[in-house]
Amino acid sequence: MKEIVEKINASFEAFQKDAVAQVETSNKAAGTRARKASLELEKLLKEFRKASLEESKK
Repeated sequence: MKEIVEKINASFEAFQKDAVAQVETSNKAAGTRARKASLELEKLLKEFRKASLEESKK
């Protein structure tokens, strides 16, 4: 589960950097990267939820 949290943090940092670049400088490529990172975050958060539920059942 620790690995998942580390991946979430890395993905969020990438999303945040690219989202700020899109908002502040209208960087279209950064917007594309931010959207991709948001999809990755969604998958990782679902994975975390599943692992967390499994841990709570033990």
